[in-house]
Amino acid sequence: MEFSIKPLDRSISSDIQNKIDNLTKPKGSLGRLEELALRICLIQHTLSPELREPHNVLFAADHGVIEEGVTVSPKEVTWQQLSHFSKGGAGINFLCEQHGFRLVLVDAGVDYDIPAGHGIIDKKVARSTRNFLHGPAMTEEEFDLCLQRGAEVVSDIHASTGCNIISFGEMGSGNTSSSSMWMHLFTGIPLEQCIGAGAGLNTEGIRHKFDVLSRAAANYSGDGSVKSRLAWFGGYEMAMAVGGMLRAAELGMIIIVDGFIMTSCILAASQLYPEVMDYAVFGHQGDESGHKLMLQTMGVKALLHLDLRLGEGSGAVCAYPIIESAVRMINRMDSFGCANVTKYF
Repeated sequence: MEFSIKPLDRSISSDIQNKIDNLTKPKGSLGRLEELALRICLIQHTLSPELREPHNVLFAADHGVIEEGVTVSPKEVTWQQLSHFSKGGAGINFLCEQHGFRLVLVDAGVDYDIPAGHGIIDKKVARSTRNFLHGPAMTEEEFDLCLQRGAEVVSDIHASTGCNIISFGEMGSGNTSSSSMWMHLFTGIPLEQCIGAGAGLNTEGIRHKFDVLSRAAANYSGDGSVKSRLAWFGGYEMAMAVGGMLRAAELGMIIIVDGFIMTSCILAASQLYPEVMDYAVFGHQGDESGHKLMLQTMGVKALLHLDLRLGEGSGAVCAYPIIESAVRMINRMDSFGCANVTKYF
């Protein structure tokens, strides 16, 4: 699947900045809200941006590498939590309710036959990826199918609701292992610094995880292309998130990036289409080891740092009020001229 993502048209940058600088405040005094407002105006190519129908899309899938004991979370937790999300009692549910997000649940590759009627979209590619210690987690054809299906979900949301700001979350036992591999491969950061506790590994568990992932990296025998490496070490839910992000950028939507796993997904997306980064706002810096390093290497700064490591899109949704404040600032504040206030700087 191919995407056509336009670089931001920066021809109105000076007009946006002039509007921000002439609001009734000292120049630059609203700090990162001003930076955010500029970015959002550029994405929407307007001096009067708006946020419509925010959605959080949560993709779920299982990972074959958990056979190697790289996580304390058993496989059945994936489908159990996905069912839990559908009933409304999980962490992401209260956050979406609080901040006006519609939660969309997608089965990307859960190792369980989820019955119909629970509001979960069936985009299953297979029941779990394969164990990437011994070979590719998925074929390149499966990876392409994930891109397509993730893009379809976003297209449907955009067409049916007019949504123009979206975040992505995940559920999948073992997906910090895939994220660590993508981070290592596409940033060059030593693998040991990319690996953390995930769902709660102790020190010995982290050492074992490093051993498994080191052997997996050594066993890689693909052609070295971006797609080959993404397919070899990725997860179905992660690849669908990549497709969703690329489609969102193609549609000119604002993408709020969640924690470690979703940051690895936007990193992966940028390896395929660098322009996707123009549409990304990074919601939070998570507590998973390596996330701070990945953000620094990508040259971006997150809005929040709340020591979160839940995933599900939780940090992205928490960051939404900050984004909303930036939009309200540029739309609702008076200018010095309109308010008859002497410009005092």
